[in-house]
Amino acid sequence: MNSSPTYDFDTPVDRRGTWCTQWDYVEDRFGVPDLLPFTISDMDFETAPEILTALRERLDHGVLGYSRWRQDDFLSAITHWYATRHATEVDPGSVVYAPSVVYQISQLLHLWSRPGDGVVAHTPMYDAFPRTVAANGRRLRECPLDDWAEFERLLALPDTSVLLLCSPHNPTGRVWSGAELGRMARLCERYGVAVVSDEIHSDLAYAPHVHRPWARHGGEGRWAVLGSASKSFNIPALTGSWGIIGDASSREAYLRRLKDADGLSSPAVLSLVGHIAAYRRGAPWLDALRGYLAGNLALVADRLGAAFPHLGWEPPQAGYLAWIDLRSLGVDDDALQRALVEVEKVAVMPGSAYGSPGFVRLNVGCPRSKAEAGVDALVRAARRVAPGAR
Repeated sequence: MNSSPTYDFDTPVDRRGTWCTQWDYVEDRFGVPDLLPFTISDMDFETAPEILTALRERLDHGVLGYSRWRQDDFLSAITHWYATRHATEVDPGSVVYAPSVVYQISQLLHLWSRPGDGVVAHTPMYDAFPRTVAANGRRLRECPLDDWAEFERLLALPDTSVLLLCSPHNPTGRVWSGAELGRMARLCERYGVAVVSDEIHSDLAYAPHVHRPWARHGGEGRWAVLGSASKSFNIPALTGSWGIIGDASSREAYLRRLKDADGLSSPAVLSLVGHIAAYRRGAPWLDALRGYLAGNLALVADRLGAAFPHLGWEPPQAGYLAWIDLRSLGVDDDALQRALVEVEKVAVMPGSAYGSPGFVRLNVGCPRSKAEAGVDALVRAARRVAPGAR
């Protein structure tokens, strides 16, 4: 009888001194070193052993020359993952490579809009979105998550060119339903708006919620799905992402920019190895991870529920980022951050970084002991500074 593999997510891994953004450079954002961090969205776990084995085997070969992403091992791994994990058939000829998802967003904004055009995105918002839109000379048009009237009004503006969708949504962990995505697709088609769907968190949706790729809804219009194994398998330092671009002319225009304008058509070979191993052999590890993360989020819900029952906080529908609304406590963002940093010695992202004062984003992609320390520190800090928390 075959037994399922077991994975250790409880044992802490010391990330200090490894040039780690979250641990070694926490002072850059919070002004104080040596804080316990719950910040940037990577995890404190070792990646899947199946990926580490594949990387070691490739390194043992000893030659790290130029490589190609347009080859069957890479493309078929992505289409296999989409078919088996997301019940969606993808033409391998529609798949492209990129060094990162944000790079793809930037290039698609150039292809599908003009300087000064409007780009619609939901708020609260992943903080790279406004920076990327502004840096490319486009105008961000912010829409609250459930305001469909405002969503249509913004799409209907004559110079709105692109919907920049985050699916599942960061930072809230919202998983869009099929009906919601279909409604978005119809509106974008009606107003001639291209869709760039960032689906980097798609592998981390929790039942009963099901991620539905935009590839099911895009039809013949201009659309792209952007993804990577970096979030779900914790390999962002390998770099690399992939995209699915619906129409051939846009795809070829994108590839010309990648190769001719930016000289980026030869990928990092270890990124290819990591993605192939993740999508071909990493499913058992990912399933175990999802169960562990769900336990961390349940811990946060229990601790917050015991301390502040009226918050009614529930775990997100996807991901490992606890998006917590503290407004009913009367929390002052600056006072809360001072209490967290100066007293509790933890780093927790303020909601203002995503356009939503009164919230915090707590990263619990970590051993349970660390998640427990983080939520307990947040509870103590809130009790210290918020009148509604006492």
